[in-house]
Amino acid sequence: MAGAIDIVCNLYTPDTVAKGQTGLDDDFKEQVRMPEYMRNGVSVDDYLVKMDKAGIERSLLIAVRAGDINKQGGFEIPYKDVHEVCQQHPQRFSGLAGIDCHRGMQGLYDLEAAVKDYGFVGAHLYPHWCELPPDHAKYYPYYAKCCELDIPIMMQVGHNLVYSRSRRLPSVARPITLDQVAIDFPELKLIGIHIGIPWTEEMISMCWKHENVYTAGDAYAPKYWPKEYVHYANSYGKHKVMFGTDWPVIDPERAVQEIDELGFRDDAKQMLMRDNAMRVFKLDAA
Repeated sequence: MAGAIDIVCNLYTPDTVAKGQTGLDDDFKEQVRMPEYMRNGVSVDDYLVKMDKAGIERSLLIAVRAGDINKQGGFEIPYKDVHEVCQQHPQRFSGLAGIDCHRGMQGLYDLEAAVKDYGFVGAHLYPHWCELPPDHAKYYPYYAKCCELDIPIMMQVGHNLVYSRSRRLPSVARPITLDQVAIDFPELKLIGIHIGIPWTEEMISMCWKHENVYTAGDAYAPKYWPKEYVHYANSYGKHKVMFGTDWPVIDPERAVQEIDELGFRDDAKQMLMRDNAMRVFKLDAA
């Protein structure tokens, strides 16, 4: 098998940490048991070493837009910053354009430029940072633009943690909220990341119901993936599940090792680790 594709990766460097562009406070880092050496960020070069050790060929790097930038705790990683990393390492990274539904038409112009000028391969949404569920009308122009640009959009579904005590966010994105979106936009590839925990069965049901809904096993160490999720990825849902880490939440070496220990069938593992991402994000064309 050629190298794995990590579809959920954050730009977590000393620079983004120093600028407050990660949204993670010390309490969160302690909660997820982040190693001390990582807490002030990891350089791109050092992360590439981790990718090499894990056998990850390419990571999709998120230019995060964490909701309304004018609210306390709001932040973003500029598209241009992610683009620069992708330009420096074109064989290793591809960009994802963060969505903030509060930016109106400018946000739509930005998304189009990210795809057409920067070569970004998809969009990314944090509903909890926007404090609106995925089926809210404010997102619909962005879904329509993704259809027009022929790119997928991923979004965190399930609950969310308290990333920063200065701004506690509601869990607004149960996987079932993708139902109406998938009906209204059958051409749009929707990816529910973070497994949908604690509503994993809802996430599976949305993938089963809608041909345009997918999911990713990221943000949770594979050894702790719900057994229903592993079974789905290893059987009738093998064409619907993709691999991700949500770095820096999960270390890539750990993630790949633990997936190796789950006993996947060869064909299911190939689709999970590479083929589904290559197809959905059209990475061969990119």
